[in-house]
Amino acid sequence: MRLHPASRTPLITRVNVTPIIDVALVLVIILLVTAPLLSVADLPVDLPQAHTREAEDQRNISVTLGAGGDLAVDKDRVRRGQLRAFLAARLAEPGNDQVLGVIRADSGAPYRTVRGLLDDARAAGAKRLALATRQKVDRAR
Repeated sequence: MRLHPASRTPLITRVNVTPIIDVALVLVIILLVTAPLLSVADLPVDLPQAHTREAEDQRNISVTLGAGGDLAVDKDRVRRGQLRAFLAARLAEPGNDQVLGVIRADSGAPYRTVRGLLDDARAAGAKRLALATRQKVDRAR
């Protein structure tokens, strides 16, 4: 220990970093807690509810577009020109007025074809429509 020559009091030759580390850690914790709040815009938004589980549990009419362009309504194959009339007849059956129409299209299908299926289903009288997707599975595990 070194002493100051005039007063015989010990000199502080090292800096105590413990308080600096404490303050830095508190600032990091505050940053981590407040960062998610800063990333959301302060606009009132009414977010839609997900109905995917409900769609699986209820009765629906499925329109399937295969990779080769083949069309089917539930298990019945139909031609593109007959789709609207076939769907209208299916939706006119008793109890099918609020049925969910599910469009199942191959991932390689052109967007305009899928959009045409949605337009045909809407023109046939479908009040509720959904696009079927599959959940992405992480195969790294």
